[in-house]
Amino acid sequence: MDRTSVGTAVLGAGPAGLTAAYVLALRGQEGAVFEADAVVGGLAKTVEFGGYRFDLGGHRFFTKLAPIERLWRSMLGEDFLTRPRLSRIYYQGRYLRYPLVARDVVGRLGLLESTLCALSYFWTKIKRPPEPVTFEDWVTSRFGRRLYHSFFQSYTEKVWGIPGTEIQSAWAAQRIKNFSFWRAMLGLVGLRRNVTTLIEEFQYPRLGPGQMWDAFRCFVEERGIPVNLSQRCVSIRHAQGCVESIVLRSNGRDTEVPVDAVLSSIPLSELVLSLDPPPPPEVVEAARGLRYRDFVLVALITSDPEPFPDNWIYLHDPETKAGRVQNFGAWSESMVVPDTTCLGVEYFCFEGDEIWELRDDETVELAAAELARIGLIDPAHVLGGVKVRVPKAYPMYDLRYGDRVEVLRRYLADFENLQTFGRNGLHRYNNQDHSMWTAILATLNLLDGTSYDVWSVNTEAAYLEEGEIVDELLDVELVA
Repeated sequence: MDRTSVGTAVLGAGPAGLTAAYVLALRGQEGAVFEADAVVGGLAKTVEFGGYRFDLGGHRFFTKLAPIERLWRSMLGEDFLTRPRLSRIYYQGRYLRYPLVARDVVGRLGLLESTLCALSYFWTKIKRPPEPVTFEDWVTSRFGRRLYHSFFQSYTEKVWGIPGTEIQSAWAAQRIKNFSFWRAMLGLVGLRRNVTTLIEEFQYPRLGPGQMWDAFRCFVEERGIPVNLSQRCVSIRHAQGCVESIVLRSNGRDTEVPVDAVLSSIPLSELVLSLDPPPPPEVVEAARGLRYRDFVLVALITSDPEPFPDNWIYLHDPETKAGRVQNFGAWSESMVVPDTTCLGVEYFCFEGDEIWELRDDETVELAAAELARIGLIDPAHVLGGVKVRVPKAYPMYDLRYGDRVEVLRRYLADFENLQTFGRNGLHRYNNQDHSMWTAILATLNLLDGTSYDVWSVNTEAAYLEEGEIVDELLDVELVA
């Protein structure tokens, strides 16, 4: 190895990047982590403000991947709490349990609307629509067109900023839990019991998700892998299918660092566009075509310790710009000042949108007014707040994303010492555990020459962690 090399460079210090560094550390490999932000955790970091700690979106720790659960528990011990779960949807002035329970949804719609939705559902089944291509196709084929328009359409377009006809069906298959309208209707007349599929509890770090990733950082640094913050990778220099160095930018200064290999969890488009020499024009075009949804979080401090009991509420109200609200005191009492709480009001947007550009104090006022209007808080109890802008929060599943990702995937496959993984690294809306699993597979591919398919993780039609797992990896002892 070149003595000036840092070994394997890990790009990004979110859950995926730090998990890759963890595997390197367990294997005794040389490496270094480089993160553009000033803190670790990526989208799963914890922000501190005025004695409060809050999460960028609410990161529930739940998995069916045994090695990942063992790893979480080994990192935090007693600080890895088991929390009761309550999440609901605010819809037409009422609350529905979430994940969706069919009987609850039908009951809230009312008899007339339920009947019309049921007729629409049965009509869809009779017609037998073709294989769904778009989000609208997928939901309509399973729930009927009327339920799509009355329930799913407005919220989905609020989240993604584009019509359901421009979103690929893959996103719906990955994120929406199915329920049967027929079983719901039987349940309403007492002929069939409704089976609840709610997950009643989950795990969560006492001080927020950032506590987990701080623990990962300590683990890898104690084993010789430094985590360098405020250092953005702006160029990846390569020759003959092999990465030779990376260029890092910090405080306006660029530094070239020789490397043996690169493990990347940064956005897939950024990775490809940073390659030097650049890829062929069609690959560059595909990378530039990938889209992301940005995000604004307003943390409201309120003197009411429990304005509502939920961990989070989805706001399916078209008149409310916010899409979701978190109650961080319900996630962990240690994140808030006693006898108060912190609410996270979430706005889905594109960088440059009105909500993104709105002055911080005006955005705080807007969030407080919106929650007050729908009866969630008393505005007189609001003590203050802060606005946080989060770019590239969610990979978008527009109609061309799959073809574009495939172009990039084929091109990157020719690099012998470059692996991409994680939510943004694969341009896939994965949860933390799936992102960590892809990091483990990618790192093993690099170190052992294996060929685990990181792109296939969490591609099953049903949401949750029920896809086939590589059997031999389930027995790998990841905890040192």
